[in-house]
Amino acid sequence: MKNMLVAQSGGPSAAINATITGVIDAGIASNQVGHVYGALNGIKGVLNENFVNLDEVCDTKEKRDLLSVTPAAALGSCRWKLKDPKENAEEFEEIIRILRKNNIGYFVYTGGNDSMDTVYKLSIYCKENNIDDIKVMGAPKTIDNDLGETDHCPGFGSAAKFIATAFTEIACDCFVYDVPSVTIVEVMGRNAGWLTASSALARTEERRVPQLIYLCEKVFDEEKFIEDVNKALEKENNIIVAVSEGVKDATGHYVGEETKSGKEDAFGHKYLSGIGKYLEGLVGNRIGCKVRSVELNILQRCAGYMLSETDIIESRNLGAFAAVSAIRGESGKMSALKRICDDPYQVEIELADLSKIANFEKKVPMEWINEEGNDIKDDLLTYLKPLIQGEVQIPYENGVPRHFIL
Repeated sequence: MKNMLVAQSGGPSAAINATITGVIDAGIASNQVGHVYGALNGIKGVLNENFVNLDEVCDTKEKRDLLSVTPAAALGSCRWKLKDPKENAEEFEEIIRILRKNNIGYFVYTGGNDSMDTVYKLSIYCKENNIDDIKVMGAPKTIDNDLGETDHCPGFGSAAKFIATAFTEIACDCFVYDVPSVTIVEVMGRNAGWLTASSALARTEERRVPQLIYLCEKVFDEEKFIEDVNKALEKENNIIVAVSEGVKDATGHYVGEETKSGKEDAFGHKYLSGIGKYLEGLVGNRIGCKVRSVELNILQRCAGYMLSETDIIESRNLGAFAAVSAIRGESGKMSALKRICDDPYQVEIELADLSKIANFEKKVPMEWINEEGNDIKDDLLTYLKPLIQGEVQIPYENGVPRHFIL
């Protein structure tokens, strides 16, 4: 029997371990799989032949259930870019050699855009070199929710639930004072504003916060921003603003770019942060009221105490579907979600073509953003609401959440 290998890469999330758990579930349940191995630190772990036997360390349902509700990336991660196989075939030859050495016939890689680029390149290399004894599959993961060919991504629902909750609690803090104040909350999102849009889930009939939402899909104009804030302050004292970390001006530059490091990761993505602090200074100088900024930063990625039950269930199922598809002979595809209905919410899992996913970013449709560029429309809320439904009962030990540590 062939063995199965699973690895993960890119940024961690609250649901990626649930996807890994789904792969382990499917591997253990199949009579065509010998062992399920995990590569530590993504494709780097494959190249270093740094494997762990997951059907041994996760041999009970209790352990796998704990893994599924543990945030971050139990196998570790990486940001390693495979070059074009035509330019660097040695790297691909080494991967194939190591997989065959360990009798691995099924490889499931979970991650976002860049990770799917890795799966796509490896699957193309196998196809062009008539390597049919190794099946390569992708399983989606990114809190940014910017993968194409899937309705939404594992990890996004839990991150959105955390962000919505954070805004309700920020409002509880801000609204205790009767003096004019502006609180600017910086939310992750380099080129796609899905996470920032999820702040609108905090709105209730009693309190509509945040009052202003700025996504990176729209050009950000500082003068218009100050005008928006002044208008909002005319209506109520306490204003909360949600802004994507990657908002750009009309020239295409990140707003307040001089406050950023300018450094890039292996895939050429600039490290972003600081827009909240920049706008805090702008409001302080131009309006002069009480102002502060909040950067949610990595807290929004791995809030394991704020899991969406919908997210965890779907994530585990997507991992299992990718693994089962590989066992059935599929390769070069990604397990994906297709939405059937909003109310009652219903999805089905299907296979998507990686050539339409790798290095493609799915952004918030312009028709879901208001004309002013400072809020979202109800259609986007309809899309978002089902993804944060349900709570997960997580185990506690000594008053804090208990996690699966490999």
